[in-house]
Amino acid sequence: MLDRNLVMDVLDAVLHEGGDFAEIFVERKKSTSIVMTNGKVEEATSKLEFGVGIRGFREDEQIYASTNDVSRDALISLARDVGKALKEKKDVTAKELEKVTPENRHLIRYKPDEASKDEKVRIMHLAHEGASSFPTIVQVVVRYWDYVQNVLIANTEGTYVEDERVRTRLMVSAVASKDGVSERGYDGPGAGMGLEFFELVDPKEVGKKAGRMAHKMVNAEFAPAGTMPVIIANGFGGVIFHEACGHALEATSVAKGASVFAGKLGQKIASEVVSAVDDATIPNAWGSANVDDEGTPTQRTVLIENGILKGYLVDKFNSRKMGVPSTGSGRRESYRYPPTSRMSNTFILPGEYHPEEIIAATDYGLYAKTMGGGSVNPGTGEFNFAVIEGYLIEKGRITKPVRGAILIGKGWEVIQKIDMVGNDLARGQGMCGSISGSIPADVGQPTIRVSELIVGGRNR
Repeated sequence: MLDRNLVMDVLDAVLHEGGDFAEIFVERKKSTSIVMTNGKVEEATSKLEFGVGIRGFREDEQIYASTNDVSRDALISLARDVGKALKEKKDVTAKELEKVTPENRHLIRYKPDEASKDEKVRIMHLAHEGASSFPTIVQVVVRYWDYVQNVLIANTEGTYVEDERVRTRLMVSAVASKDGVSERGYDGPGAGMGLEFFELVDPKEVGKKAGRMAHKMVNAEFAPAGTMPVIIANGFGGVIFHEACGHALEATSVAKGASVFAGKLGQKIASEVVSAVDDATIPNAWGSANVDDEGTPTQRTVLIENGILKGYLVDKFNSRKMGVPSTGSGRRESYRYPPTSRMSNTFILPGEYHPEEIIAATDYGLYAKTMGGGSVNPGTGEFNFAVIEGYLIEKGRITKPVRGAILIGKGWEVIQKIDMVGNDLARGQGMCGSISGSIPADVGQPTIRVSELIVGGRNR
């Protein structure tokens, strides 16, 4: 992607002017985005991006700059500017670059950039057909997105590595309307795969899931309000752990002492039935990669084990501040962003109960089958999340659908109140935003029960 000698010269230029560590990130990314509304393609975009990010450290300071001018003069000039911004020259020599070929866990059979637009649109039509098959559906929006990203990462510690990341995703939003009331259903599966993804996932069923959800909810009563047991279904239900707890386990906040979990390694922070991991090594998962965006091999990191805090997610820069090794968690949206510690595939591990047992053990409460969006204060863990598909639990049985429920609480309190964990682990896909941009992230969990949680809704 760039000449090896030029890469070395860029790194040397940063060190010569003032850094004690230098890194270059080279990216080439080809992507396709298509939007279809009510069966008609409204937007189709293909992009090719190519650029370089250069970063320097001096002790606990970092400077980052990026450019899409990849001429030698421009890159050397930018590298010198990065070094000069670090102000103090150091007698530091870069190690000889040693190219490493990482183990590729993510085999691709049919790269999306090798498929025609017509083939992708055909997949979208199937999703539209599935979502439109319910009588109350008035609008269906289908979005298709794929990309092939090639990166080269090198630094003055001798790292020199190249990687390829492939992502494909289908997102369906269906709106149902009845008697002046509108409700939305959504499904958005994705994977670190090419078009072979649709041999595993039926686009028509993706559409049906979104349509069925909207149709059921538009016919539902309002959810009751109050404090009650809440059972959160497997899969995308893990978004609460991701948002309300996962971000607080990233070194981005831990190193500053801005996390409720800072300084609590080895302490009990959750119910003893809760164990959670972040695992970027899962083959072809949405948030996986062979190496992170700093060139460090990815790994499976145990975050919580039987309620005890076991680890944080650490990138290279914050590892300096914390005095611990990187966990291969340095991620960024593109060459325009410096990396920082981020989640990849983060989920609560399975427990011993069948989901039916958890429901049967609950006399009254809310079953949150599908979670929607929400907001979180990462410093305190306070959150509120919409339930876009919910049901009432009465005398150990799921009874009627209810709409408009909002879950309100604090992440660190919720994980202490999880008293039953199912054996049906599943994951869902989303995009996670933070200071290093928007990145693919898997969330997940088995069915769990929170013994007590505030539900915003309507009192009877």
